[in-house]
Amino acid sequence: MEKRKLGTSAVEITPIIVGTWQAGKRMWVGIEDADSIKAIRAAFEAGITTVDTAEVYGEGHSERIVAEALADVRDQVQYATKVFANHLKYDQVIEACDRSLKNLKTDYIDLYQIHWPAGAFNSAIVPIEETMKALNDLKQQGKIRAIGVSNFSRDQLAETSQYGRIDSLQPPYSLFWRQVEQDAMPYCSENQISILAYSPLAQGLLTGKFQRGQKFAPEDNRSANKLFQGENFERAQQALDKLRPIAERHHCTLAQLALAWLIAQPQANAIAGARYPEQAKDNAKAADVKLSTEDIAEIDAIGRIVTDNLDNNQVMWNW
Repeated sequence: MEKRKLGTSAVEITPIIVGTWQAGKRMWVGIEDADSIKAIRAAFEAGITTVDTAEVYGEGHSERIVAEALADVRDQVQYATKVFANHLKYDQVIEACDRSLKNLKTDYIDLYQIHWPAGAFNSAIVPIEETMKALNDLKQQGKIRAIGVSNFSRDQLAETSQYGRIDSLQPPYSLFWRQVEQDAMPYCSENQISILAYSPLAQGLLTGKFQRGQKFAPEDNRSANKLFQGENFERAQQALDKLRPIAERHHCTLAQLALAWLIAQPQANAIAGARYPEQAKDNAKAADVKLSTEDIAEIDAIGRIVTDNLDNNQVMWNW
């Protein structure tokens, strides 16, 4: 798979990235470690060399699973992980990074990201200058190669950039969830900041596998996802019906079509999770789907059946 430059850093990433929130098990149901390890390894063997995780995914469990899957090919992969909103004071960032290094069985992290801005989830308000001082120091020490942020608005991104180089933004972004296009995306394009889109398949909705009447267990985070509720879900089904003929035309699945559309957007790369090896392999094939300008415009218009009826709140869940 052809690689892309991460921001202006020396790190190169694949446009499809394997996401490992589910490997942490917390807020997901029916996840087995053996399946997660096989799925991450299958992604690597299919050409996806970049993997995204976070300390908060199962309190380090996801990071340890990533290490188990990829430790023997560490020199061929790029690790992206995140420090959570409750660890943004200087000393906490340093300690969190050291924990992640240990969990990942590595002596450097390719991309280290602030997971949520200070204050999120009732965390302490920490000046961004303090957090960035820690991240800059870690970068200088060679423990991290690039700095990124996740779930930041354009204004937060611009403020953070005053204190050091930010090479990536990780927002929720898919054909069915596009607030970032109006907010931070123009800033990212102007400043060569890579977008690493999470939930690029709208937590599986864009695969077309969830039919009308779908119910999730209360402990499954998708039970609180706005896209799976009421009229939003009904509009998504209408859009999927219109997308199916385009996928057939390109001899690909709905999921591959949605990923191909996303990685054709400015600065955009897609973090796609996979429970099983087959899903990981299928995600990798999206990089081979070539869409024309007309295809992209047609898909874009269909996606708006859903997105034109959403508000500007970037958080995808009713938490």
